Amino acid sequence: MNQRQFDYRRIAQGYAKDRPFLHGQVMNKVREAMNLSQNYKNGIDIGCGAGLSTKALRMICDHVIGTDISPEMIQAASALYDEDGYQFQVCKAEEIEATAGSIDIVTAAGVMNWVDETRFLPLLHTILTDHGLFLLYDFWITDQMEQNSAYTDWWHHEYLVQFPKPKRKEERWTQKDVGKYGLQLVLQEEYTTTFEMDKEHFIRFMLLQSNVIAQVEEKGRDLEQVQTWFYDTLSKFWDEERQKLVFQGYNWYITRAI
Repeated sequence: MNQRQFDYRRIAQGYAKDRPFLHGQVMNKVREAMNLSQNYKNGIDIGCGAGLSTKALRMICDHVIGTDISPEMIQAASALYDEDGYQFQVCKAEEIEATAGSIDIVTAAGVMNWVDETRFLPLLHTILTDHGLFLLYDFWITDQMEQNSAYTDWWHHEYLVQFPKPKRKEERWTQKDVGKYGLQLVLQEEYTTTFEMDKEHFIRFMLLQSNVIAQVEEKGRDLEQVQTWFYDTLSKFWDEERQKLVFQGYNWYITRAI
């Protein structure tokens, strides 16, 4: 699946409104893992989408630049975060323009699947300060809903049948993978968390998943029919109450070796 598929107004608007801000929890983990006593000064968030991950980086960094290849995403992010400390630009991760040794932290949330690391990692080594941090992280909704096994059955026997997972790079990086670019893999951590949604929010969120994007934007399935399918199949076991959905995620901490 090509990253260009995310360059759609519907996706940009949905990212801005309906994606859960779990990124903030990630930054709290960074503070603890890196024992931060003060903010980083300059940071770049690659594949920023509508800016949620850039907003998170701003929690631990004084000035942040969000980059994305999608003009629609950058337009949405610029409108949402039009304030001091933020800057946004249309740019590929492999083509970031920054002075050598000027960036204290670079973050990438759920985007490295689409990036050519053989071009990006040498650039990362160049722009990071000594011991500067590259935080590679992602989180995703799972097949688990607290106290509702019917959701798990729906996920595997209905959702994934209608919307199979697109093929993507999911290899776990090792020190060998990054060491040849002058980088040090410091820590890899995994976690689970929950987020409450009502059924309507859940459906809006699921319409932003790559599984659904591949079927609607790429293969031409009717969006209204897809929405109806979600509502009809979920209504068999989900009433109007908010439910706790289980998310899984990881953080990889990579520093510039000297």
